[in-house]
Amino acid sequence: MATHSQSQYQSQYQSLPLQDRVVIVTGSSRGIGREIAIHLASLGARIVINYTSNSSQADSVAAQINANTAAPRAVVVQADVSDPSQVKSLFDSAERAFYSPIHILVNSAGVLDGTYPSIANTTVESFDRTFAVNTRGAFACAREAANRLKRGGGGRIILVTSSQVAALRPGFGAYAASKAAVEAMVKVLAKELKGTQITANCVAPGPIATEMFFEGKTEETVNKIVQESPLGRLGETKDVAPVVGFLATDAAEWVNGQIVRVNGGYI
Repeated sequence: MATHSQSQYQSQYQSLPLQDRVVIVTGSSRGIGREIAIHLASLGARIVINYTSNSSQADSVAAQINANTAAPRAVVVQADVSDPSQVKSLFDSAERAFYSPIHILVNSAGVLDGTYPSIANTTVESFDRTFAVNTRGAFACAREAANRLKRGGGGRIILVTSSQVAALRPGFGAYAASKAAVEAMVKVLAKELKGTQITANCVAPGPIATEMFFEGKTEETVNKIVQESPLGRLGETKDVAPVVGFLATDAAEWVNGQIVRVNGGYI
């Protein structure tokens, strides 16, 4: 017979908003993706941590989630999102790992040219790499999700884009364009998913203190960005994850085909 405290724990555990839903978070070995994976796990989800090249970072995220749990609630799967065949394998691995359909996709994998070239100085190689991961990758993941997520309730496609699509600052030409394409695509996708109960939205962070943000920036540049913020600071990954968490839950069903900019008033 369960004690009162055990029953209370079980009741609380069962009432978590994403209890046992299977979530793929691409690019979740570090940065914003990592924080999203940890946050969604705290809401009860079972997490597929995806990485491209750094297995040790991905393993450490899984270890953090799986600490103090009886059965593993996070698994690690390597896949390059720019390759549709690897995206298919990622979804296959997720279904096999948890013997369950996938409920939620969060696409957080992304790249940025840390030299911040003007369009006049952007190489074709840099442009192609940016679009391969940021745009083709989002397309490949969203397409797979549209075909495979659980229908009938709780299905969520959340694509991480950028407030640069609205800010349109010099040095971000290819990057902003690569994310703008995704924001256009998600609005079409939301309409095409009519009848499935799957919603599709973008979360568009502003400047967030991650490795990717600091790459190639001087202290002076960082300070200037801080001064531009009405809240007088850089965003943190923990500012973004709860917004993704909300969109992933049943409470957010009426938010569909939207771009949610999370930037402290930066733009």
